[in-house]
Amino acid sequence: MAEKKRQYLSEEFIAQLDKFNLRARLIVEGFITGLHKSPYHGFSVEFSDHRQYNPGDPIGKVDWKVYAKTDRYYIKRYEEETNLKSYIIVDHSASMGYSSGKTTKLEYAKAFASALAYLMITQQDAVGLLSYTDKITGYVPPRSMRSYLNVIFKELYHLKSEETTQTAKVLHSLADRIKKRGLIILISDIIDDPDEILQGLQHFRHAGHEVILFHIQDKQEVEFEFKRETEFVDAETGEKIVVSPWQIRNEYKKVYKDNVEYLQRKCYESRIEYNPITTETPFEQNLLNYLIKRSKLM
Repeated sequence: MAEKKRQYLSEEFIAQLDKFNLRARLIVEGFITGLHKSPYHGFSVEFSDHRQYNPGDPIGKVDWKVYAKTDRYYIKRYEEETNLKSYIIVDHSASMGYSSGKTTKLEYAKAFASALAYLMITQQDAVGLLSYTDKITGYVPPRSMRSYLNVIFKELYHLKSEETTQTAKVLHSLADRIKKRGLIILISDIIDDPDEILQGLQHFRHAGHEVILFHIQDKQEVEFEFKRETEFVDAETGEKIVVSPWQIRNEYKKVYKDNVEYLQRKCYESRIEYNPITTETPFEQNLLNYLIKRSKLM
């Protein structure tokens, strides 16, 4: 089970992240300008882990019990009090189960969320996870301990695509609950009323949160390259319709493009960062591209 929980984070990918040296510089400084980690360590009551003693470290922080057992000097580290709390919100409604290739939108979202959680927790930022369909289905409160990754990975691993979507209602509910300002990351295919979703995201902005939207899309949803008469089934309502794709392709693509551009424009006006990504591109590449883009804006 442990291997399955970590299936999204290969050693090669983690090495890539380390190579780009983006964890410390981007996750804190790039994702949320103006919110910064406290420079004070050791004031939290929750123990995190040990690190090896380095010359110049305060002697008072040496764990003498560990020294007695190992004959080596180690420093106690505590879960750092931080001004940054991040909430990764994952949509796992039925429409997220769609795939025209090997990977569903939900599996892609789970991989993306896993990588984001890894990046931020290794930087000792507090990360929480929320999942939803037409209601909140799971909540893991923000913590910054590295061991907490297993809790988040386990929660993500068990998510399945089901039920209908009510993104706006869920966002308003969460915005009322989360009092301390932080970073809100929504990962969804946004198959819902865009104006209502925007109102939900704006609720977070009005409360002082930074908001990032990752719009997960399947290539076929964008390109509509179906070759023969096809029956389409609404994953959330079960409604069916048979169409000849070549007859409606141009109109469909125009409407879809207009909808994405509208969402992008409204997010920009509300200072919400909008990021469209498709499941065709490996999630590692999409994440690295995003982080590199952020580094250029700094």
